[in-house]
Amino acid sequence: LKTGFLKWKPDYDSAATEYGKAAVAFKNAKQFDQAREACLREAEAHENNKALFHAAKAYEQAGMMLKEMGRLPEAVQLIEKASMMYLENGTPDTAAIALERAGKLIENVNPEKAVQLYQQAASVFENEERLRQALEMLGKASRLLVRGRRLDEAALSLQKEKSIYKEIENYPTCYKKTIAQVLVHLHRNDYVAAERCVRESYSIPGFNGSEDCAALEQLLEGYDQQDQDQVSEVCNLPLFKYMDNDYAKLGLTLVVPGGGIKKKSPNAAQDKARGPAAAGSHADEEEDEYSGGLC
Repeated sequence: LKTGFLKWKPDYDSAATEYGKAAVAFKNAKQFDQAREACLREAEAHENNKALFHAAKAYEQAGMMLKEMGRLPEAVQLIEKASMMYLENGTPDTAAIALERAGKLIENVNPEKAVQLYQQAASVFENEERLRQALEMLGKASRLLVRGRRLDEAALSLQKEKSIYKEIENYPTCYKKTIAQVLVHLHRNDYVAAERCVRESYSIPGFNGSEDCAALEQLLEGYDQQDQDQVSEVCNLPLFKYMDNDYAKLGLTLVVPGGGIKKKSPNAAQDKARGPAAAGSHADEEEDEYSGGLC
C-alpha cells in the first residue's frame, strides 16, 4: 500500500491478497479478532480497486469471524453490508443467500430481525423470478411470525405464500396454506376472516371436495357452534397434526370462545341438575301440554 518516488499508486490488488492470507492464518490460529481486522482491510483494498464482489466476500468473512466471537448483531450488520454490495455488483442470487445466512445466525437471538432478513431475501429471489427459493424464505418468515405470536403479520405472510403457490400451480400446497391461515385467523379470534379465507379458496382447482376443505368446514362449524369437542377432534386429524410444528401447535391449542361448551336449552340444564326422574316427569308434562293439539 505504500507509495514512493518510483511507485505513485498503491497496489490494492496485491494488498488484498496479502490481507486475505493473513486472515486465513489468524483464523487457523483461532485469533478471530485479528482475522476480522484482516478481512476488513482486505475488503477496503478490494473496494479501492473497484472489485465489489471480492469486497463483499471479505465483509462476509469478517461477519463470520464475529459470529465465532459470539457478536451476532455485529456479524449480521456486516453480512447485510455484503449483500448490498452483491446487489450493486449485479449478483442478486449471492445477495439473497447472504441474507438467508444472516437470518439463520440471528434467528434464535432476535427473531424479528431474522423475519426481516428472510423477507428481504424472498423479495430478491422474487425479483429474479426464482419463486421456489422465494417461497422457502417466506415460509421461514411465516413460521417465525407464528412462533412469536405476531399473528396479524403471519396472516399476511401466509397469504403472500399462498398467492405464489397458486401462481406456480402447486395447488395441494395452497390447501395446506389455507389450513394454516384459518388456524391463524381463529387464534386472532377473527372467525369472519377464517370463513372468508375458506370461501376464497373454492376458486383453487380441486379444493372443493378435498379432505382439506371438508376438515376446514367441520372446524369452522365446531368453532361457530362453540363445540370444543368437534374442534379438538378436527385439530387432532393427521391432516393438522403433521403440518409444520408451529402450525400443528396452533391446532392443538385452539380454544373456542365461551369456554367451549355446547349450547343447551335451559330445560335440559335444569333436568340434568334434578336427576333422571325429574327429566322424565318434565318430558311427560310436555307431552300432556300438546296432547290436545296446538289449537
